[in-house]
Amino acid sequence: MLDLRQLRYFVTVAEEEHVGRAAERLHLSQSPLSRQIAQLEKNLGLTLFERSQQRIRLTSDGRVFLAEATALLRHADRLENLGRRLGRGDEGGLCIGYVGDAMHTGLLPRALRTLNEERPGIHVALYDLTAAQQFEGLHQRSLDIALVPEAPPESDPDLRSTLLLKDPVLLAMPSGRPLADVAEIGPEDLDGQPWIAVEDNQDHVWRDDFVAACAAAGFTPDIRFEAPEPLTALGLVASGLGNAFVQKSMLHGDLSGVTVRELPWFQRSAPLWAVWHRTDLRPVVASFRTTVLAAGAENAGTRT
Repeated sequence: MLDLRQLRYFVTVAEEEHVGRAAERLHLSQSPLSRQIAQLEKNLGLTLFERSQQRIRLTSDGRVFLAEATALLRHADRLENLGRRLGRGDEGGLCIGYVGDAMHTGLLPRALRTLNEERPGIHVALYDLTAAQQFEGLHQRSLDIALVPEAPPESDPDLRSTLLLKDPVLLAMPSGRPLADVAEIGPEDLDGQPWIAVEDNQDHVWRDDFVAACAAAGFTPDIRFEAPEPLTALGLVASGLGNAFVQKSMLHGDLSGVTVRELPWFQRSAPLWAVWHRTDLRPVVASFRTTVLAAGAENAGTRT
């Protein structure tokens, strides 16, 4: 039987790659922490770390085990949260998974505001997770609803989904560049331009997808920077470091230094899906799902 405490110790040491720093984070002394890690390795019959005088590093087996341990601890935290809320009689509350698009499009905040008006005081736990992690959470019943950039596999018999919105992708350019003054921008105008690629799919193939989309449109981007999310990309654009494709919902507030254009020949959008488990019949889940779908319909109406 795995000891969750030992797993938490292991994950902390793996993150720090240093027993002393990990011990400080855990408010332990180094010797007991080292003993707990050694005991975990003995119980598993597995060497998790390569040790040297300066630092310790995960073995290849340790890296595999770390991914699974992190997922297990995340699920344990959600399960504990759910149990406490059930004990308080909160109708089970709601555990909601989401990606950034659900926030900056305004869809999730609107749905939560409606929920708060209809059921004041209900406990809501929000989890910023990848699509794969959210699908896993739905299967494990530690999440009630998922807001993700893709639908679950068609072969999955347990998950149901609805497309909520498609957020149009627009071209953001440095305002001081000659391209910003071109009346109609064509693919040839973007060929070889300095570019900021935005990670938008939370997976390892996002860069290839971006380059393929540009090539299909008729130009090749010269990628100078890779931004983890759109706001970072906009900051780099404003600094004159290159162009970027950014969702329309991100283009608000202070955009000084940034010129935005729609490209009729580049029809690309960022989708947002609602996904839930087919057998969850709790009234609060069904009610919130209806609220989310209504927020999606409202969002679609404002973008037409």
